[in-house]
Amino acid sequence: MLMATLGLAGCLWGAGRRSTLDEPGKTVPFQSGRLDPDPAWGRYHVRYYGFALLFLAFDMEMAYMYPWAVVYRELGVPALLDMGVFLLILFLGLLYTLSQGGLRRQ
Repeated sequence: MLMATLGLAGCLWGAGRRSTLDEPGKTVPFQSGRLDPDPAWGRYHVRYYGFALLFLAFDMEMAYMYPWAVVYRELGVPALLDMGVFLLILFLGLLYTLSQGGLRRQ
């Protein structure tokens, strides 16, 4: 297994070291088929980070709910109560975000 891993790593390293064709438009950032006037590494306003964290929280909720739905029939009411507590905690976080104005459009 170690030899196969080292062989694969060597092949990938060798493929990455291979020279590529230099084309004039290859290193230019573009958007929708035209050159983008903005730099490629732009900054985002700090208010978008709250939206990103909220999205991640609800994305993790779905990642937890899929396996829960699979085993719900086997576990029964305790599984339902566990999911209820989990959703309550997320809902309280959402209420706190709303009370602080985190989702207000600016």
